[in-house]
Amino acid sequence: MLADTQPDIAEGARSMGSGAPARRRRPRLNRQKIAPYLFILPNMLVFAIFTIYPAINMFNMSLYDSRNGRTFRWVGFDNFTEIATDSEFLQVLTQTVVFTIGFVGFTVLFATLFALLLNDSFRGRTFFRAVIFLPSLLSAVVIGLLWGWMFERTNGLVNVALGSLGITGPGWLVQDHLAMGVVIFVGLWMHTGFYTLIMLAGLQGIDPNVHEAAKVDGATTWQRFTKITWPLLRPTTLVVLILSTISGFQAFDFIWTLTGGGPVGSTTLLVQYIYERGFSTPTRYGLAAAGGVVLFGFVFVLTAINFAYGRRKEAA
Repeated sequence: MLADTQPDIAEGARSMGSGAPARRRRPRLNRQKIAPYLFILPNMLVFAIFTIYPAINMFNMSLYDSRNGRTFRWVGFDNFTEIATDSEFLQVLTQTVVFTIGFVGFTVLFATLFALLLNDSFRGRTFFRAVIFLPSLLSAVVIGLLWGWMFERTNGLVNVALGSLGITGPGWLVQDHLAMGVVIFVGLWMHTGFYTLIMLAGLQGIDPNVHEAAKVDGATTWQRFTKITWPLLRPTTLVVLILSTISGFQAFDFIWTLTGGGPVGSTTLLVQYIYERGFSTPTRYGLAAAGGVVLFGFVFVLTAINFAYGRRKEAA
């Protein structure tokens, strides 16, 4: 114990001899811990200014009524009451749910299928990966205009091709029972490549030795997929489910240029309803903000359910 106290006694003696009070050493900031936050700070500032603040302001605006964007009148929850009793909103909400279910279901199916095909080694694999991902790089407005021309009733490429086979092509974009299917198809064509790459990344993260061991034990291809690939791919599938659900509820741009929400409002989704209330005559900014709050609530709840379900499956 005496040997342990000698350094402290010597330090105290040096402090008394110098006539200056002993100074505590301030811990130096770890630059390696601060550097990552400095890199993301500009992005977080932009995110806060253009995303978080508008979202908070939307919640506030939903409690007011304004027809010019300058003067606001407090109405409380009247905007939400009006939405809940609006038959058009209920129709739009139903169509949004139908579109999202079809879009998400087929997205997971085709993204998994394409990822499994592109994960194998074959000649031209890189080329086909690029081809599948290419639509994700195109402008949504351009995609809507392109497919609108291809599905045109008389001179569209699709009906011209069917006519060459002796089949009379229907009015894809003028019949309400076909227009929603076309919209879902175009959404899949535009987004499936992106989600395929996510699933492909998940597949490449699986240790190939596990499949080799199962193959040696005599497991079939289907058994390896159901017992090894699919369970290990579940976290990646959860990411695709969440992202595609958000994308489905937010679909607007390509639909606006493809069908304009028609025919007779059969492809009008929730975002278009909000857009029309906020920017079309008569302008109802508070009602549009209330619709945005409802949209946020649906996306938040469904994302939370998907996340909780996925975590429970992983724990099991």
